[in-house]
Amino acid sequence: MLFSQLLLYPGVATLVATLGADAATSSFAETPLDASMWFLVAEFTGYVTFVGLWGIASDAAGRRTPFIVAGALLGAVGYAALAAVPSVGSLSFEGVLVLRFVQGAMTIGAFSLTMTMLMDLRGGHGKNMGAAGIAIGLGAALGAPIGGQLTAVDPVAPLLVAAGLLVAVGGLVTQVDDRAPTDRRTARAVIEGVRRRPTLSIPYAFGFVDRMTAGFFALVGTLYFQEAFGLDAGATGLLLACFFAPFALLQYPMGILSDRIGRTIPIVVGSICYGVGIVAVGAAPSVPLAAAAMVGVGVLGALVSPATMALVTDLAAEGERGVAMGGFNFAGSLGFLAGFLVGGGVADAHGYDLAFLVVGGLEIAIAVVAVPAFLTISVADSNRRPAKQRGDG
Repeated sequence: MLFSQLLLYPGVATLVATLGADAATSSFAETPLDASMWFLVAEFTGYVTFVGLWGIASDAAGRRTPFIVAGALLGAVGYAALAAVPSVGSLSFEGVLVLRFVQGAMTIGAFSLTMTMLMDLRGGHGKNMGAAGIAIGLGAALGAPIGGQLTAVDPVAPLLVAAGLLVAVGGLVTQVDDRAPTDRRTARAVIEGVRRRPTLSIPYAFGFVDRMTAGFFALVGTLYFQEAFGLDAGATGLLLACFFAPFALLQYPMGILSDRIGRTIPIVVGSICYGVGIVAVGAAPSVPLAAAAMVGVGVLGALVSPATMALVTDLAAEGERGVAMGGFNFAGSLGFLAGFLVGGGVADAHGYDLAFLVVGGLEIAIAVVAVPAFLTISVADSNRRPAKQRGDG
């Protein structure tokens, strides 16, 4: 899923122009940055609108597989329709954005519910979410550089490859055991169950800010690297991979670490260091130093990500995992939107330096603000454990 998504990012400006959706065709996209931003925003608007509905439907039905297959295949149709736009030649920028919205609305169902399938597995939650993180991170790490190379061949090639991959996902997932809790519930009961767990707002808040930084790098970071260092799409993809490679490869061991030491240190301390790393990327004066900073940010992201997703699993009831993870991905999708809009807006108005400072500062701020909430969760967990486990007897 993430491989398909990231294929488009390194050459997004070229792709948007090829689709005929450049700044000249719209009253609200005045620059290439604007047109690229709205193209990415449209997909995540689809994510935000539909991710909760996919989770509610899955929990109410007690099934994951049929919904994942439907989301993957309909998402493939969306990608293929976008690839056909240059041949049609008469679709406006607004029409392209509608197609992008529909593609995102379908794709998020497959993405969120495959993560929920990992929540359904036994074992340490950090370990299972570390496995999710490896999949997400490897997909992103490979998608960015390969997408850059595909763009050099043909700007619409990433769309066609994405469509083919989603068809493959739809077929392969039918071979995986569906371990969803089989008790059928009404959609209202599922929603009310999640509402009774306000502590889920903590991982949701971190998911929002963490994904905001990812959205920021996907759009603003990509254009910054190209403008500041004169990189083409292929080289930009490789620089993005400096983040995604360690981010992917370290998620599983970092998830196991969070099972052993708890969620607080990886999430809170890791987020503070992660924010500092983002600022360091924007301050790097050369490509080698920027690449080194991206590696550091990737390592820190690997520390934070599986612990945050595992906290969702820790807090969610068994029959509400689909909608709980849907809520997490809702917050994350809003974060991506904020990364595009806030990062793009600040960069447009005040330059890239301030944009890196704002986004990195927000990552630090959420960690500092959340410290009391984490202490409350830790005390509650300690009180729920038997005395012998707490070391009291």
